[in-house]
Amino acid sequence: MSSTPMAYSTANWHWKNKTVTPWAKAWFERELVTVEVKGTSPEGAVVAVERVVDVEGDAEIGRRKSKLITIYDCRVVLDWKASAADGTEASGKLVIPEVSHEITLDGLSDYVYEWSLTSEASPTAKALYALAKLKLPTALEAKFTAFPADLVETHGKDIIVGSTEASRTASPAPASTASAAGTSAQPSVTKAAPKVNTSKVEVEGTFQASASDLFGLLTDEKRIPMWSRAPAKSEAKADTEYSLFGGGVRGKYVSLTPSKEIKQTWSLQSPTWPSGHEATLTTTLDQSTDSTKVTLSLEGVPTGMEDELRRNLEGYYIHGFKSIGFGVLSKLPRPASPRSFRRCQGLRGQNIEA
Repeated sequence: MSSTPMAYSTANWHWKNKTVTPWAKAWFERELVTVEVKGTSPEGAVVAVERVVDVEGDAEIGRRKSKLITIYDCRVVLDWKASAADGTEASGKLVIPEVSHEITLDGLSDYVYEWSLTSEASPTAKALYALAKLKLPTALEAKFTAFPADLVETHGKDIIVGSTEASRTASPAPASTASAAGTSAQPSVTKAAPKVNTSKVEVEGTFQASASDLFGLLTDEKRIPMWSRAPAKSEAKADTEYSLFGGGVRGKYVSLTPSKEIKQTWSLQSPTWPSGHEATLTTTLDQSTDSTKVTLSLEGVPTGMEDELRRNLEGYYIHGFKSIGFGVLSKLPRPASPRSFRRCQGLRGQNIEA
């Protein structure tokens, strides 16, 4: 039997990520050293980025529901230098703890700049230092704004199937095998879900947060979008329906034990998920003296989707909590200095190394 290619819109509905961290580091190293600003006090003052000392963090581009999403959070360390017309020079270091999608594109917080003057602190050098602090941030932020656009331009074609023109002309995927074969379409039967071979997927993370706070983030309709980056419907009561990620995941709460456990049915709204099939997601919260271990156990995962769902659960929840500033104590490396990790506004999908 020959296979029929998926329609453009259907193929691009699947979640898929491409890791571009090496490219991102090279981009910052190349682009930021072009930043230069001038001032009139002291006379003939010029301040520039001398070199990029370090870039640590992660960068990805993702596809979710046919949309491209930039996913990045980097800590950037720079050396800057300055000079005046009288020959005075000054130099120092600048640390930017967070350059992320949430700051650059969403404007959820301001950039933080940690400055230091490493050269001799003469009056003219101090004036150059003040000029650097005044003018360099604006020039750097213009570069940071260009970063996601360049990311999409360079790597977007690798995870979007077809083209914009193709999306206008492609036919919808066949509604059923019967209609594709030319037989009359029959009303759908929803009395019983089809039998599906399944397995269990489990992921976990340990966070610097209380179990009560994490329970609220998982169930409070107003707080869920903080980490899911999409609309949600949720009322923390047993036998009530919920939806996450703009309707990408739906189900019903089975039982809720505040600060301890959440049990819910879980159904993925995707062409790859069997119609009518429901899995069960059990979330347990185990609080210790300074952290809470979160375990997500999804039972009823269709056979063959285990790896995909494991990645997506990590993107949904583990990296979602990371994105709003909770320090992750296990599985994810912590930076050398404190900073807020902000990660994707989407689901983690199939990874392709750059």
